[in-house]
Amino acid sequence: MKELTKAEEEIMQLLWKLEQSTVAGLLEKMKSPKPAYNTVSTIVRILENKGFVTYKKVGRGHEYYPLIKKDKYTKFSLSKIMNNYFDGSVKSMLSFFVNKNDMSVQELEEILSEINKKED
Repeated sequence: MKELTKAEEEIMQLLWKLEQSTVAGLLEKMKSPKPAYNTVSTIVRILENKGFVTYKKVGRGHEYYPLIKKDKYTKFSLSKIMNNYFDGSVKSMLSFFVNKNDMSVQELEEILSEINKKED
């Protein structure tokens, strides 16, 4: 799987949320300052070439939708971070987040609960 640029990831986040959209629809949901229509259109075409997005023709335009699921790309991204910054260790990565983010006891208990569910 290819890595996304910040701009591509922003478009993908919107498409994952909306499930399908036109370029105009994406632009409408973007925060200000908004990029030009042609910029968004170009990014969508790049995403299509990378295999992240496809489209169906609707009237004279196109409606785009994601081919790659958000959880699949999330797993890919986290794996890359884990390998590049934590020597591939889940334990090291979790320890980092626990220590650097001042997690509450309740948050830690919720994480332990999720871990215990996986063991069942």
